Amino acid sequence: MDIIKALRELHAERKRLNGLIAALEAQLAAARKHGSVRKSPARRGRKSMSAAERLEVSKRMTLYWEARRAQLREIQDPRQQQSNSTLAS
Repeated sequence: MDIIKALRELHAERKRLNGLIAALEAQLAAARKHGSVRKSPARRGRKSMSAAERLEVSKRMTLYWEARRAQLREIQDPRQQQSNSTLAS
């Protein structure tokens, strides 16, 4: 293939692409001017809880932690009894 011919074809292609790019940019500018371009939806923030919901969560977590502490005490009590009986001997 002739290099000069290839360069002419590439220049013609570049000219065609530049024209297409300019046309698309003009359409975009016109759309922005008229406000018809869709913007990405705004991110939603964290949902806020009402006072009643916060109270409900607070009660639920209080019960959870009471049960958790009781469970830990049950695990630790047998160990303490074993160590106390060893010390008493």
